[in-house]
Amino acid sequence: MVVDQLSDAELDRLFQAFADTTRRDIMRRVAVGEYSVTGLAALYAMSFAAVQKHVAVLERASLVTKEKRGREQIVRGNHDGLEKVRRLLDEYEVIWRQRVARIADILAEE
Repeated sequence: MVVDQLSDAELDRLFQAFADTTRRDIMRRVAVGEYSVTGLAALYAMSFAAVQKHVAVLERASLVTKEKRGREQIVRGNHDGLEKVRRLLDEYEVIWRQRVARIADILAEE
């Protein structure tokens, strides 16, 4: 199970990365194409430094990769990191569905 393979710190980084609207939007964008940090910064009403910090949070969570191309930093979605998140959430869904089914069984007994 992915849940068992990740440390608490790794789980915290993943959930922290998705806890912010801007980071979720950046993920949506870089999942389908690459963007420079400058290009991303132009899309948001915040400073370049603020966008850089959002990208750094995503990078620490292994959800994006950065590559230096000339003077630009190119950001791409990290397929392996996104796949890990998908498997993690699938596992949580199974756990919760099992719990709901068990509650339904208990209620049916009464």
